[in-house]
Amino acid sequence: MKPFDYLIVGSGLFGSVFAHEAKQAGKRCLVIDRRDHAGGNVYCEQIEGINVHRYGAHIFHTSDKQVWQYVNRFVEFNRYTNSPVANYKGKLYNLPFNMNTFYQMWGVTTPEQAKQKIEEQRQEVACRISQPRNLEEQALLLVGRDIYLTLIKGYTEKQWGRRCDELPAFIIRRLPLRFVFDNNYFNDTYQGIPIGGYNRLINALLEGVEVRLCTDFFDQRDYLSSLAEKVVYTGPIDQFYQYRFGHLKYRTVSFLTEVLPVANYQGNAVINYTDAETPFTRIIEHKHFEMFGAEVDKTPSTVISREYSTEWSEGMEPYYPVNDDENSALLAQYQQLAAEEKNVIFGGRLAEYKYYDMAPTVERALRCAQQELAL
Repeated sequence: MKPFDYLIVGSGLFGSVFAHEAKQAGKRCLVIDRRDHAGGNVYCEQIEGINVHRYGAHIFHTSDKQVWQYVNRFVEFNRYTNSPVANYKGKLYNLPFNMNTFYQMWGVTTPEQAKQKIEEQRQEVACRISQPRNLEEQALLLVGRDIYLTLIKGYTEKQWGRRCDELPAFIIRRLPLRFVFDNNYFNDTYQGIPIGGYNRLINALLEGVEVRLCTDFFDQRDYLSSLAEKVVYTGPIDQFYQYRFGHLKYRTVSFLTEVLPVANYQGNAVINYTDAETPFTRIIEHKHFEMFGAEVDKTPSTVISREYSTEWSEGMEPYYPVNDDENSALLAQYQQLAAEEKNVIFGGRLAEYKYYDMAPTVERALRCAQQELAL
């Protein structure tokens, strides 16, 4: 008999939820992670009494009541509502596109005026473009010239490292337009941040589970695999197969984080910089995820992170899958190999080469654990 039922490679949300469910079912689990901390990309680092989202802003949001109740079993979530602001050459616009945005853009004060303005600009494009060939044409057909040039073009080109007329139209099949004064970015029923940060959630999920940090699966692959009956793998699927067919491509982000000697730097958790000249895509001010109203001034300093979007290369953190035809074909080859595995379960963003928000990751891990543990 092997010492563990499951070796779980990666301590992010997928691995932690699976480990918790397996332990509750009486299974013996070993969780390993190559990093020096658990939690994957939701890990928070405390700086100046502020929980800093080291790997970028993570806002939990869902309309799935069961998932919301599940995570709140481990830690209570706060009332944070994601309401980003766009900065275009010093002028501020509310996001997502709503009546506040339209007033800031054109001075219109009624939904009818806003609809008329957008339709006028859409028709300017529709007379010469019937079928959009790229992202630029798609965006112009959806929202017109002003919103596209001010709030979409520069930001999108920084995100993807390509001109909008070189990006496929399907990236933005729709752009939500709200003809109400509502700055809530998400349409979901529930949203918030764990009170005390995401580490509390991960620590609660992994309570009683053996965790070995600074342990790279690929440095001791045969030995580590021999410790358990099955492997739950949450790392890059192409790496698992030693890049047999080549590397899957990603976009990645990097962060320049600094402590500032002011209590409140920008007044909001997230401000996007939508002009092309500013090199970063957004600034995150971390205290606003968990501190509200007068609480903001209780700490005399603040922590901000400037976020830069870049092309991924080997050795960098993979963030966003590039879902073009080339990578989809490559993924299909790896998935064919994965389907033949009898004792390996692939799950999560990297193992499935699919971008997951946090709530779908939890739901996916729960479903996977339930199916596996029912066998």
